[in-house]
Amino acid sequence: MVLTALFTIHCSLFTSPVRAQSLQKGKASFYAKKFHGRKTASGERMHPDSMTCAHKSYPFGTMLKVYNPANGRSVIVRVTDRGPFIRGRIIDLSWSAAKQLGIIGQGVATVFVSKANTFVVPFLPSDEIEIPDLELETNDGAPALHPFWKDMKEDQLKAQQKTQQKVQQKPQRKVPAKTPKKGKK
Repeated sequence: MVLTALFTIHCSLFTSPVRAQSLQKGKASFYAKKFHGRKTASGERMHPDSMTCAHKSYPFGTMLKVYNPANGRSVIVRVTDRGPFIRGRIIDLSWSAAKQLGIIGQGVATVFVSKANTFVVPFLPSDEIEIPDLELETNDGAPALHPFWKDMKEDQLKAQQKTQQKVQQKPQRKVPAKTPKKGKK
């Protein structure tokens, strides 16, 4: 009775007063790693590192808080499968959830299960981050930001044009055709 009262106080942040009555007490087991990659009843693939569980009655996607009174640890898991179908067991946990609860060595442990209506995500920032307004414009060919290789290419083109103009402006001399010399043999 004392543990149930402590768990109710411990879960007051995660459950509403109406749902506190749906607190379940029973045995929890966990999926063996050999089930990795197999499809669950919801159609998702089982992964040992995911924080998921199997429950007989809660809808898929429901977030549940599982509390281990033996060591005071608790986890929040998502329902993705049906089961367990062994008498006395109320929830099957993923390997990672069972490890966080500290029941890997035991295999089966007594736990309290309740629906988690709201929960805190530890990595989500609580305050708004103000992002500065940035003016993103092109430089419109500002000389300081003009690439040097473009200047080099323009200089080369100008030099080529000048040489072509010089060649075209020069009068072409007629070179007399060479005639074979008659002479000594």
